[in-house]
Amino acid sequence: MEIAKVGIVGAGQMGNGIAHVFALAGYEVLLNDISEDSLKAAIDLIGKNMERQVAREKITAEEKKAALARIKTTLTLTDLAKTDLVIEAATERETVKTAIFEDLVPHLLPHTILTSNTSSISITRLATRTDRPEKFMGFHFMNPVPLMQLVELIRGIATDEETYKACLQVVDRLGKTAARAEDFPAFIVNRILMPMINEAVYVLYEGVGSVRSIDESLKLGANHPMGPLELADFIGLDTCLAIMNVLHDGLADTKYRPCPLLTKYVEAGWLGRKTGRGFYDYRGETPVPTR
Repeated sequence: MEIAKVGIVGAGQMGNGIAHVFALAGYEVLLNDISEDSLKAAIDLIGKNMERQVAREKITAEEKKAALARIKTTLTLTDLAKTDLVIEAATERETVKTAIFEDLVPHLLPHTILTSNTSSISITRLATRTDRPEKFMGFHFMNPVPLMQLVELIRGIATDEETYKACLQVVDRLGKTAARAEDFPAFIVNRILMPMINEAVYVLYEGVGSVRSIDESLKLGANHPMGPLELADFIGLDTCLAIMNVLHDGLADTKYRPCPLLTKYVEAGWLGRKTGRGFYDYRGETPVPTR
């Protein structure tokens, strides 16, 4: 099947990045959110990010203008029903995602493929809340979407070959690289990445190193572009905790137990960059460790 029009649920950090790359690749994009302010902020951010690409000569001013013209916004979820592909990029809570699918499914075209950008939740289980488990799969972009090359494609137990191939063609058209992952907790990237971040929080919790020494050690000692605590702040500590809980619950192995300090930061509302404080305080001119 040919995919021409794409619906995206959620205009936050991931949703606006997904809209950005799809519009540049020539797809008609309909971006949905429950907040008009979020939609306006998303369009503004997409414009600014595309302008950076123009300045770096990655795209032309004409390509930017044409891409922005392909993005439409709506507060009405069911407006996405007439698209060929829906990508759900709402918050990483299963109850939220299933409620979205249950509201949307009765209005969808028969051929529409449903996907989720979930970073850890079971695709097979999400698919059971729809009328088309064979046309449902995981479409997991990395953050920030315009810069990161990888997309994880996750097939649920019922996903058919036609759906997988259609999504694979979409990834190719976006100019990105697909990694096929099986439907087990956290898939590939987060199955490896999140325990590393969680262990870095344990190192901090146990007093083995400070925030700065932990991050500097991984950047200079393992050649990581960003330290694990800095990366956790960038991802969002609530997201990190949610993924660790999925790993711990889904695999029943104590090595995935979330660090109590990570839980404490989330309880405090110190979620990282998006709230101004996490393992670093971002409210001044330069980030300062909070511990």
